[in-house]
Amino acid sequence: MQIVEKSETNKVNPTPGTTIHEYFIDEPSISGATTEINGRYPEVGFAVNEVSKELVYILSGKGAIVTKTGKSSFAPGDVIFIDKKEPFAWQGNFSMFMVTTPKF
Repeated sequence: MQIVEKSETNKVNPTPGTTIHEYFIDEPSISGATTEINGRYPEVGFAVNEVSKELVYILSGKGAIVTKTGKSSFAPGDVIFIDKKEPFAWQGNFSMFMVTTPKF
């Protein structure tokens, strides 16, 4: 077992409206992070996880996930699965917990 306290996370701000807290664990097959988005991430275009699959739990706020084929709204308590190599963007004001496998 391993416990990672929030004070031990790696804080990343990839855009002015995005804050990520990466929780590093010793297991290479999985990782987790909390993310707060205020606006759009990425600001232009789409993000693509080339290797990892991502499972997201919406903690608070409201927003939408944007794909090349449309936009889907979500609210707290919703779960979103993003397969590897699937282009996406986040839009809204919300926080989420993300699990990736394998680890980013």
